[in-house]
Amino acid sequence: MKSAFILLILFFAGCANSTHNTKAGKTKSNLMKPKVNKPEEEWEKILTPQQFYILRKKGTDLPGTGAYTYHFEQGVYKCAGCGASLFYSDNKYESHCGWPSFDNAIEGAVVMQPDYSHNMIRTEILCANCGGHLGHIFDDGPVETTGKRYCVNSTSLSFEKSDE
Repeated sequence: MKSAFILLILFFAGCANSTHNTKAGKTKSNLMKPKVNKPEEEWEKILTPQQFYILRKKGTDLPGTGAYTYHFEQGVYKCAGCGASLFYSDNKYESHCGWPSFDNAIEGAVVMQPDYSHNMIRTEILCANCGGHLGHIFDDGPVETTGKRYCVNSTSLSFEKSDE
């Protein structure tokens, strides 16, 4: 009985140390080698001060203030830092949380990692292409789809309208 208890503790300890995976198999270790790798000084030159704060310093838009919070045109939401496609508009929904919300990301576009800041346990979402901070993912999304809520800062996004 005692050995079973010890094995159970070791199992859970191993799970706690594992990284979060996306559908495409990206892990925290992949994040350390983004495809677009620029020094922070260069990011600061090409991004607006607000974009730099959100994408590179892991800031947060004030709720309800972002350009894409109540935006529902057809198209693709992209990373404001590197231009990588992140979310299709078909996956955007009104969550009433104050930030743009999506129930799914484009496969391989977003990586996840644990976030223990502000005395909370959350999962941060980042652009898989440049490592820019997008927001967080929660398990309180629409149950009729994925059950996920990708809670994204508007400032971390740009939008490309589709012709349809």
